[in-house]
Amino acid sequence: MYSYQRRKEPGPVFRIIIRGINDLKLRTKLILSFIVVVFIPVMIVGLFLTNELRHQALDNALEQTAVNVDRVKKRTSEVINAAYDISYRLSNDSRLARLAATEYETVYDVVKAYKDYPDIKEYISLYKEISNIRIYLDNPTLLDNWEFIQPSESIINSGWYQSAMSSSGLIGWNYIEDERDGKKYLSLIRKIDFRDEMSSAVLVINVNSRMLDAILNQETFETMIVDENNNIISSNRPGRVGKGLSEIDFDPSIVNKQSGTYNAVVNEQSSKIRIETLIPLSSLNGIRILSVFSVKTIVKDANQIIILATIVIFISLIVAIVLIYGFSNLLSKRMLRLSKHITKVATGNLDVTLAIDGKDEIGQLSRQFNAMVGSINVLLAEVQESNLQKTQLVTRQNEIKFKMLASQINPHFLFNALESIRMKAHIKGEKEIAKVVRLLGRMMRKNLEAGSKEVTLRSEIEVVRCYLDIQKFRYESRLGYELVIDPLTEQLHILPLIIQPLVENAVIHGLENKQEGGYVRIKAELMDKWMRIEVSDNGEGMDKQRLDFVLRSLEEQEDEANNRIGLRNVHMRLQLSYGREHGLVITSSPDSGTKISFTIPTGGGRHVQSADS
Repeated sequence: MYSYQRRKEPGPVFRIIIRGINDLKLRTKLILSFIVVVFIPVMIVGLFLTNELRHQALDNALEQTAVNVDRVKKRTSEVINAAYDISYRLSNDSRLARLAATEYETVYDVVKAYKDYPDIKEYISLYKEISNIRIYLDNPTLLDNWEFIQPSESIINSGWYQSAMSSSGLIGWNYIEDERDGKKYLSLIRKIDFRDEMSSAVLVINVNSRMLDAILNQETFETMIVDENNNIISSNRPGRVGKGLSEIDFDPSIVNKQSGTYNAVVNEQSSKIRIETLIPLSSLNGIRILSVFSVKTIVKDANQIIILATIVIFISLIVAIVLIYGFSNLLSKRMLRLSKHITKVATGNLDVTLAIDGKDEIGQLSRQFNAMVGSINVLLAEVQESNLQKTQLVTRQNEIKFKMLASQINPHFLFNALESIRMKAHIKGEKEIAKVVRLLGRMMRKNLEAGSKEVTLRSEIEVVRCYLDIQKFRYESRLGYELVIDPLTEQLHILPLIIQPLVENAVIHGLENKQEGGYVRIKAELMDKWMRIEVSDNGEGMDKQRLDFVLRSLEEQEDEANNRIGLRNVHMRLQLSYGREHGLVITSSPDSGTKISFTIPTGGGRHVQSADS
């Protein structure tokens, strides 16, 4: 049985409202509909857009602040890295160790020793990133000068000196006063151990404050560099350097925060603060970069736009109501005729034609109505053709799927065929041919199994060894090779099929045209945090013009007919996976062979984001 649910009739109040609306004149309905359909949504959208505009202004400011802080961090890192380089050299300088540990008998000997060691003055003149260098050492026979100083009791008892003496050579970054000129500098502080001389000293390198100020002066937002004790090292606002964050009405809840973006109150204004921590290599501590901007300042322009937009919208609404009231009588008759024809089309009559005079919107609507009716008739015919095309498309897709399935079977057939050839050759005593076929099958299987995931270096070297053994079968004694692989690198991960193209390039382009044959050497070694791989040959090599052409082809965006696609493919994969600094490095000269090398991080991870930043 079928059950029917009776449609609920509208209530008496709703019926009265509907009847009242139906009894209104057209112009009144237009005004009411305008208020309900346009005015209210515009107000809602206006409020939403107002809020979004403010948020967008803040988001843009935060994004710009993040970019600015990252730029300041990189440039500051470049400045202080100069001090790190100098400290590394001085800590390993045997002449400095002898000068510091020698007990001198006369003042003349001391002066002569200072004169024979001009390195510190040369560092100061060569590196604009530093201001001064001083070394505190306990040697009563030395004289205090601008570089070598006997530490006083106050210096020995200072926190930075005690920290350096107990830090085992790690670097400290402190904002301290240079007793020689009475000024404060961001200083690199580290203990230097002269092991052969059984002595030590404390090295202090002052970073050039003017360079730090120049970096910050290019920023639009208030930006500061502070040390771990919240002392302001540099600022693009006057009167802030040398003070603590607590002295400039800085929000106490943010003082000790590390990297991130925070809401705070600065100078009694709601503000956003971006903090980025910079801890240099081999350092005990670091510095922080702070960028501050007032929320009120950022949304000021947005607020002005909002006020102007509100005024314009309000005036437009008033004008629109007046126009609707004036033209409603002119429009009602023509709209009624249009409504009747639309009703006919709605009932399925597609043979109607509407004729309304005028070139205004209603006249345009009438012409569009007639065009629409004609288009519907055309579309009905096109639907059938579209259905036919859809059926053909499904058929083609099924054929493609079938071909893809067949393409998966072909490699297995090829492997089986190679294995049959190998067994035939083995049975007939052709061991060398059987070996080469086995190597070819293994190499092809490795190549087909290679995907986007990284493989171990040992697996990649197996592919290279198979290729070289096959080529050795071809060239016989004309080809020799050597694999120099550090055992520590064998389990490190590397992109698949990244070395074999380089070896193939060495064999084909370097040795094939050499009558007496040649030699290929593959070397893998660890270098600090990198693994370096080098493929070299003693082939015919390249002159400078040819080498420049090859290097340019590696950076081309479009493949050309004469381009070395194999090398370029390897070069681009290395750069996309590990960063631009990990591309191919090629050196060559005529009759001296070619050497191609590259490095990858030993962690095996991807490092692209940090390369062009």
